[in-house]
Amino acid sequence: MSVTHLALVGPTASGKSALALAVAEAHPDVEIVSVDSMQVYRGLDIGTAKPTAEEQARVPHHLIDVAEPGDDWSVVRFQAEARAAVARIEARGHRALLVGGTGLYVQAVVDDLRFPGEDLEVRAELDARTAEPGGIAAAYAELVAADPVAAAKIDEHNQRRIVRALEVIRITGKPFSSFGPGMQHYGPTVFPVRMVGIWLPRAVLATRIAARVAAMEAAGFLDEVRRVAAGPFSRNARQAIGYRELLDHLEGTDHLAGAAPSLSAALDLVTRRTRSFARRQRMWFRKDPRITWMATTENPDALRPSLLATWAA
Repeated sequence: MSVTHLALVGPTASGKSALALAVAEAHPDVEIVSVDSMQVYRGLDIGTAKPTAEEQARVPHHLIDVAEPGDDWSVVRFQAEARAAVARIEARGHRALLVGGTGLYVQAVVDDLRFPGEDLEVRAELDARTAEPGGIAAAYAELVAADPVAAAKIDEHNQRRIVRALEVIRITGKPFSSFGPGMQHYGPTVFPVRMVGIWLPRAVLATRIAARVAAMEAAGFLDEVRRVAAGPFSRNARQAIGYRELLDHLEGTDHLAGAAPSLSAALDLVTRRTRSFARRQRMWFRKDPRITWMATTENPDALRPSLLATWAA
């Protein structure tokens, strides 16, 4: 008997994790697979809204705390690990509930995406360049000139993705965007999976994002950033929204303004960048016709009956 899994997607702060936890607790054959590029890192807990240890004890979770902050995880590695987790879940006769807002990672897991190679020397050179004052802006301008299609899809402050795009252009001689046709093809998935998206009004989502950032501060987010930054901290992990802004505050630097932001200014920037990220997430997922959208005005848990009905259909 074949098993049909479920992918629950949507923008950050839309209530995906809480809804997934409620579904899995009510159905013992369901195990959660986090499809989040930053929840893989140990110690990055508050800023990634990672399920708590108590929540993880209530329901089996996968792809959480599988890497050290100094490790440089890639989408290629995540793809292999997540698919292996789904295969193990299926072998137990259970169902995987994939939960995430990282669009590329979701597609990498469920679709037959193949990625260009790597050149660590070229990457190291680009990393060094972007670490210099004004380096990220210069690198982004180079990407805009070389591949405007790719540049339009990448946050101009995201050093990791800018470097990766320029690395691929250097080693292949082709636009980075030319390797993404698969991301515009929404055909059969590599394993049976239904896809459901949570849709909240923008004003409601903005309020939830602001509340989340405030709760993160109250929970000790600054101390968490200080703690993980004291050890090896990979360029990938440093790019997580929230961590990079508070690192600027702690390190007394601001690569854009040239002056250290206050804590309140850093947190305000976290809120604004999270809202911007949520918009990009919506744009990414809206292109996928396989996603069944479920809308709610306030409480995402109200979607549980509809979600279960869709999965059972």
